[in-house]
Amino acid sequence: MTSFDNDIVSGNVVRSVLKLSWPIIITQLMAGIHGIVDHILVGTYVDFRAQAGIGVSWQLFLVIVVFLSSLFHGMNIMIAQYTGRKDHAAINRIAYEVFVASAYLILFLVAPLGYFLSPYLLELVNAEPEVQEHALPYIRILFTASLPMFLMFVLNGALQASGNPKIPLLLGVLTTVVNVVVSIVLITGMGWFPEMGAMGAAIGTCVGPIPSVIAGLWLILRHKVIIGPPKKFTLVPDFGVLRSVVALGLPAGIQSVLLNIGGAVVIGFVGSLQESAQAQAAYTICYALLFSMVTWVGFGIRAACATVMGQNLGAGKNERGKLAVYIGAGLGFVWSAGFGAIYWFFPETLLGIFQIEDAVVLEIGSDLLRYLTFSGMFVAVALAFTGGLQGAGDTLTPMYIAFVTQIVILLGICTVFWSMDRLSTNVIWTAILIGHMTRFALSYFMFARGKWDHIKVEIGERA
Repeated sequence: MTSFDNDIVSGNVVRSVLKLSWPIIITQLMAGIHGIVDHILVGTYVDFRAQAGIGVSWQLFLVIVVFLSSLFHGMNIMIAQYTGRKDHAAINRIAYEVFVASAYLILFLVAPLGYFLSPYLLELVNAEPEVQEHALPYIRILFTASLPMFLMFVLNGALQASGNPKIPLLLGVLTTVVNVVVSIVLITGMGWFPEMGAMGAAIGTCVGPIPSVIAGLWLILRHKVIIGPPKKFTLVPDFGVLRSVVALGLPAGIQSVLLNIGGAVVIGFVGSLQESAQAQAAYTICYALLFSMVTWVGFGIRAACATVMGQNLGAGKNERGKLAVYIGAGLGFVWSAGFGAIYWFFPETLLGIFQIEDAVVLEIGSDLLRYLTFSGMFVAVALAFTGGLQGAGDTLTPMYIAFVTQIVILLGICTVFWSMDRLSTNVIWTAILIGHMTRFALSYFMFARGKWDHIKVEIGERA
């Protein structure tokens, strides 16, 4: 059986953070490459309406299924802390139960409900008929065939939380290669395949993780990684484990739902403006894709901070975990500031990558990128402190922060201006920036207070 990595809880703290963060960050960036390729191909072979359809569908898909992140977040926190305690049996048990529960939820809840609710969801965000034409088949494929994607999330999260981020990186590269190849073939209609446009992008997204899931399970079953198989294979859930996982992860799941509800409602506000298709296309490309070059890195740093914090708390080294989070915040700021300069000085060049020629989309997108120059710095640093809080077992605080910043502030500002018939893209972009600034301020303040220091993370008794 693979031994635990002591470098996460001992030695130079900067090295500990970097050892975890760079593979996780690259994994996040690799995962995003597929989405960028999809948008470039769809923009080339279809048009910006199909790009808007993919962006709207993906945001809605995340709102519905992101609640599963309750399991993922709770699992990651518990595995990190039990890894710090060097308890192999506990982390194997936690990972297996979450893997099985995720499969049940996707197959018997998310897939059927998502398929039938898809048309109504698209109406809620004011998607134009031309956008819905591409969006509906795309989102239905995601809902009904996304099981490999979510099993991949479980495997990657468990391995990263146990201190092994390099295997998820390799699996992420494999997933991305398969994603891109399948998307190129199906979107463009190469060989005997018909040109499928947005549907081809959805199929590529769902098929891509299958080889990686198989490889990850093989590594676990052959004891090649820290995570191992359970002592007993059973399809009956262990509700003792799941109660503990959900108790920790539910606030994090609600936090993710709030963040994505905010994003979906913003798309609805954007869709209510004049030239809504162009505005939604600009929002999708700039916020969901280009801005992801900051947020993907931020998510990687958040995961690294959560793992380092969790393992160090499990090992009884609280101050070391706290210092690691501040180092992660510094890394996030440096990256986001550098990329923000690119947003500010080269907006039209970036938009040109996605074959955007429409003058209105170019104008709206350029304005948004300049707002995101500053938003990125606040978001990246806030994510590091969020990871620190979650790794310590404090998932309630980030949930409250998400509610205040995403619902009260972001949607509140948009609603007030919409009610006065004065809503515009610049108002929406300003509301996004204010929300991100507040998120940073609250996240830093709550982490610095240190109330997380006394939280205990334990597995519940078998039900």
